Amino acid sequence: MTEDARNKREMSVTVHAQSENPTRLKLKSGKFEMIIDEPENMGGTNMGPSPIQVLLMSLAGCLNVTGHEVARQRGMKLYGIKLKLDGVLNPCTFIGCSYEERAGFQTINVKVTADFENATTEQIQSWLKETEARCPVTDNIRDSTKINLTTSI
Repeated sequence: MTEDARNKREMSVTVHAQSENPTRLKLKSGKFEMIIDEPENMGGTNMGPSPIQVLLMSLAGCLNVTGHEVARQRGMKLYGIKLKLDGVLNPCTFIGCSYEERAGFQTINVKVTADFENATTEQIQSWLKETEARCPVTDNIRDSTKINLTTSI
């Protein structure tokens, strides 16, 4: 595949962010703006979800849209999806009191309740497996994604 052909298949996403204080960040992507903050018990002002909450929200949103697209492509009638996500992490690495564990979630649990018309258990399990495999946010969390941090001095 040529570089030009590959570029037509890629989608670029840009986020601009500026800190308003040590815990609060104002973000803009496309026409959307939001605030990310820490809860008060982490020194924040609780004016928005924490970065780690946004990560789980992103995963939920991506599983939703991917699940609906997989169902559509399979000809399955999907009325809606309910998701419950939870993860546990030890903030000690983030705070700097220990470096023995990962800074992120040790595990993320996702409970998916999908409302299908006339789908068998096997069809739903196959749909869920394909949804998980095709979800970009799941892919970015599960597999190592190269992150390049640079500074403009």
